[in-house]
Amino acid sequence: MPHGSGCHNVLVSEAQSIPGWRHIYSGKVRELYASEDPGDTRILMVASDRVSSFDFVLSPAIPRKGELLTALSLWWFDKLADVPNHIVEGEIPDAVAGRAMVAMALEMLPIECVVRGYITGSGWAEYVESGTVCGIPLPAGLKNGDRLPEPLFTPAYKAPMGEHDENITFEKVEELVGAERAAQLRDASISVYTRAAAIAEEKGLILADTKFEFGTDADGVLRLADEVLTSDSSRYWDASAWANGPTPEERMASFDKQIVRNWLSAHWDKQGTPPELPEEIVEKTAARYRELIGRLTD
Repeated sequence: MPHGSGCHNVLVSEAQSIPGWRHIYSGKVRELYASEDPGDTRILMVASDRVSSFDFVLSPAIPRKGELLTALSLWWFDKLADVPNHIVEGEIPDAVAGRAMVAMALEMLPIECVVRGYITGSGWAEYVESGTVCGIPLPAGLKNGDRLPEPLFTPAYKAPMGEHDENITFEKVEELVGAERAAQLRDASISVYTRAAAIAEEKGLILADTKFEFGTDADGVLRLADEVLTSDSSRYWDASAWANGPTPEERMASFDKQIVRNWLSAHWDKQGTPPELPEEIVEKTAARYRELIGRLTD
């Protein structure tokens, strides 16, 4: 996901004081805290209600977004309990109840592990131009939103704050983390995507694509980290709409902040500060987040 250089300073000032925890990092949506106990290496990950688009944090926030993202991540970590992850036991402070996870500190790998089961977005744009996705040749004649012959691992390099992430080849992943670890990342990513896509399909949903982040623990074990299979890290579509929708917009209406992106594109020229989001757009976006978790977990 792209990082916006204009976001970082704004976000740091929003971090709240939590007894027993020291704020160490702000992302666009999450705040990270370290324990004030020197013997405790755990991390507190707090999801906010912030929404970002085009490298800007927008206003107002989306009600309950942080709570919904956290609940969905925890639900998926539980469903995939045999896959090593970063969740550990710990009491969630009252100030952030419902939107925080206690996690082990990991050595994070600098790879966004993107898996695409369907062609759309930036992958579609590249395919139209060159017949490839992230340099991988694909059959001719695919249409926007089509299912791919098999899920593709299309990694990106996680750029430093203020720079854009960069799509990279598998060979580049091998250069960055070594051949053995690169193969582990690819195989784990495709395996988790395939399992999650099957679970989503049972609920009448298509998991079009997603991104994972991994880190290693003190013993070198690869662990699934950060958020997993949420509306912010994944593109979900309604299976019936995808099969029967008369327009691409209806076929691929995603359960995420696409409503925000569309409104912003129509009402802002990307110069200066973005406008306030109308109440109707905020509520529609919140409803999509609520609908996804309701359909998956009911």
